[in-house]
Amino acid sequence: MKNVNGISLELKRSAMWTVVLTGLFLLINWTDNSINDIVTALPFFVVLYFFFFSIGKNAVSARIHKWIDSDVRKVVIFPALLIVFYFSYILLNHQNPFEGVLGLLPYLIFFPVLVFAARRDRTQNIDWLDFTAFIIYLLPTTLINVSQKGNLPFSGNEFDTVYRIVIILTAVYAFVTVRGLTDVGFFPVLKWKYFWTAIWVWAVFYLFVFIVGYQVNFIKIVGHDSISKDLLMKIGLTLLLTFLHTAIFEELFFRGILLNMLIKRIGQARSWKVFWQWGIVISVPLALLVGYTLKGGMQWFPALMSLAIFAAAYLIEKVNKSQAGVYTALAITSVIFGLVHYHSGAIVYIGFACVAGWAYGYTYIKTKNVFYSAIVHTLVNSSVLIFGLEFVK
Repeated sequence: MKNVNGISLELKRSAMWTVVLTGLFLLINWTDNSINDIVTALPFFVVLYFFFFSIGKNAVSARIHKWIDSDVRKVVIFPALLIVFYFSYILLNHQNPFEGVLGLLPYLIFFPVLVFAARRDRTQNIDWLDFTAFIIYLLPTTLINVSQKGNLPFSGNEFDTVYRIVIILTAVYAFVTVRGLTDVGFFPVLKWKYFWTAIWVWAVFYLFVFIVGYQVNFIKIVGHDSISKDLLMKIGLTLLLTFLHTAIFEELFFRGILLNMLIKRIGQARSWKVFWQWGIVISVPLALLVGYTLKGGMQWFPALMSLAIFAAAYLIEKVNKSQAGVYTALAITSVIFGLVHYHSGAIVYIGFACVAGWAYGYTYIKTKNVFYSAIVHTLVNSSVLIFGLEFVK
């Protein structure tokens, strides 16, 4: 009975968050979009974001995990429901669900779920199958450009696309519910201690960016003409949309899943030094290569930041009295996160992205919650607008 009451309370909280977000959705889009678009989008928005706020909660996930109990027929119900929702939305917007890469969605949804449903080993030990499934799932979701019609929520320019919400829900369901990966932390929780952690981590990181970036002419302070109501509303909207569209997606995959699994894998090995050595041997030369394949000066900057990150991890590991390997895993994922920003084409930006990965990961380690690392991510991405800056790439 206690478990049932706990789940009921969690679902009520999810409903509360969904109501708040739905109110913002209507407030932001009521005057700029047709009633027909809003009425069509609203049911999908409400249901998908209710799932968004519910599926990662420990009590809910554990209850579903117990219910499916390795029964493949039960395991596929949720991904099948996501496919029905996605294709229904596509059809309502007069688009062929099998047009181009849209037809790949069933594979993307069923692949990780069936991989973990089929594995015989039900222990919590992390192995290479987990990392392989992660890479094979993540790469198509980031490399494939899925262009959908319709306004839920407005083709990625507002809130997020149906496609990306479905990808997020699939990842949480596959890794947390079916695989049983713990400590992902994909659920909203209000704790002032966590919020303060996010704020001071953001402040320290951006102080570093200001000091270094200004010295190397990467940052220009252009300022704002005036602090107006429109500017404040623009900043607020940017924070909300950045959180829902970019930050929560990247934090779930890079911190909630990848960093989480690396911490557990290194802990199993009981030898963080081997992982640290291989990490620095691979990461620093790769960062150097990345720098020298881009135009501009300071090609060595990403490698220098990578080296500094691994040096910091080594020093912390030597004196750290808690779980060994945590900061080695943080260093590895931070450099990976920075280097995948190669698409930015800016050498200094990539170096800063490596350090940003450390800031986000540190917040995740301290809070065990993806939502708070996403808050730091949101603040960092929005700081250009907040402070009136311009990056010189």
